[in-house]
Amino acid sequence: MAQPPAGENTGTRRPAAGAKPAARVRMSAAQRREQLIAIGRQVFAEKGFDATSIEEVAARARVSKPVVYEHFGGKEGLYAVVVDREVRALLDRIAAALTAGHPRELLEQAALALLGYIEEETSGFRVLVRESPLMSAAGNFSSVMNDVAHQVEHILGAEFSSRGYDPKLAELYSQALVGMVALTGRWWLEVRQPGKETVAAHLVNLAWNGLSHLEAGPGLITERPGG
Repeated sequence: MAQPPAGENTGTRRPAAGAKPAARVRMSAAQRREQLIAIGRQVFAEKGFDATSIEEVAARARVSKPVVYEHFGGKEGLYAVVVDREVRALLDRIAAALTAGHPRELLEQAALALLGYIEEETSGFRVLVRESPLMSAAGNFSSVMNDVAHQVEHILGAEFSSRGYDPKLAELYSQALVGMVALTGRWWLEVRQPGKETVAAHLVNLAWNGLSHLEAGPGLITERPGG
């Protein structure tokens, strides 16, 4: 069989004499941990806690399951780290946004901060809104919103006192307001219309104009039968 002339390209590349194969870049332990957290965040957002498996996280990271166990001890440990980071990120964002002095502006800033988080950190928000029995006491969306409500409570408490309302009711109203924004945010996560500024404006319009015309002692106009 005829051989190709010397120097002719046969379609097969051979390493030059003395050349060493490219070394595989290895991640440090810290880099691997961050990679697994990012992948876990994405999978938990897509599937929720119950449907997520260590096998899938490991497969996406192209590592063996023992590597994931080594870093987090299991799915529960990975989930706890992911949720804790999202909780701190959301609370830090809202706390940093509350800079205005006027209560209405503060409500606007809180609403925009939450909607901004939903828009920019969609996977993180999906992780938080998917309830998990492992995190029922702390770290789920309800507990995060409860923390936000406590911040709003201080704003409303001062406003109630200045208007002669019972400041003890500030907690009730803060839960109602934050719940309204949070549930609207879950809806807006899917539709993304109208824009977040418009959504925030309407939320604050409802909240503020309702607050500005509060009755000092509200009562129900519907009486019970026989009442």
